[in-house]
Amino acid sequence: MPSSMYRYFSTASRKYWKPAVMFSIISFILWAHFSASLCRVAIAASDKYINYTTVTGYFLQDEPSTNVTTFNFMTANFGLINRTYTGNHTLHQNQTQWQRFQQQVSDLNHAASPDVEYKLLFMGRHGDGYHNDAQAFYGTPAWNCYYSIRDGNATVTWSDAHLLPLGVTQALAVNSFWRTEIETQKIPTPQSYYTSPLTRCLQTANYTFNGLDLPTRYPFIPEVKELFREGISGHTCDRRGSKTYIHDSFPSYKIEPDFTENDQLWEALHGETTIDQAIRSKTVLDQVFKTDRNTYISITSHSGEIASILSVLGHRTFSLSTGAVIPVLVKAQTIGGSTPSTSEQPFTPICTCTTPPAVTATTSDCSYPTPT
Repeated sequence: MPSSMYRYFSTASRKYWKPAVMFSIISFILWAHFSASLCRVAIAASDKYINYTTVTGYFLQDEPSTNVTTFNFMTANFGLINRTYTGNHTLHQNQTQWQRFQQQVSDLNHAASPDVEYKLLFMGRHGDGYHNDAQAFYGTPAWNCYYSIRDGNATVTWSDAHLLPLGVTQALAVNSFWRTEIETQKIPTPQSYYTSPLTRCLQTANYTFNGLDLPTRYPFIPEVKELFREGISGHTCDRRGSKTYIHDSFPSYKIEPDFTENDQLWEALHGETTIDQAIRSKTVLDQVFKTDRNTYISITSHSGEIASILSVLGHRTFSLSTGAVIPVLVKAQTIGGSTPSTSEQPFTPICTCTTPPAVTATTSDCSYPTPT
């Protein structure tokens, strides 16, 4: 019994019991009505989803005529196309292309309906890691079926692979490129930073952005997000370190809420399907777009995961070499109705072999683990 009602019934005089009961009943009705309203709001909110599209016409990487193999973002101003924009080309003739683009994005957001938002994603692949060199050394068939499921060899470790000296050099080159772009092109720097929890990305983000002349309001303090990790392949290079390890190694980084101490997603000898990775990529994009109001976003991730994100965004296939960066202008529209159905799939066994194929082999004779 509520204490207020008990007080009325415990006194010698009970002349006030009826008003007390009536007040309690009315309060309960109001509370029930308010709770039902909240429930309806929650249900209504769940009947919406975000649809992502790539806004083309701004970057060379969007253009089918751009050669993916030979394109170098550091010799092409990040790929930003030198063009005028409707409505602002006469007002900003002395500005750089990036300043005009920044104004264009601002105009797009200003003119957008409440259910539409535009963001620019700078997605960078990590620098060269020990696993990359191991795959090149042993050959892809031998790597995939034999070496990748091991933690390393007698010389190096590639589980949760770290950067090689070449990878550090690549990230520092991007750092220098950012520095030049900031000074000469007045490029809008990221306002938010996100990174995969795998060590090679944690390192790459630090080497890429640390020491730059960034706005005080938007310092380099990246958030570690579980779902920006590489495709979960069963390879040990894709098994992350513990939360404690990440915190101790990169103490200035933020770690997202509910990040588990140990890797709960990686599974030996099994990997996620392409469909599952796309669902994961959509999920993490939703997390960012629903909670981050900033427009310029940096994501440090992996070749496979960036490819999956590009697919979700409707971008053309554009593979990145180690250390490369791709900017994508994204239109996110919140749409009413049920989310398009997607069916998660169980992890599938990966093909392994008991002895490694020759380095020169182009295929491997592998077998799948017996289901347990």
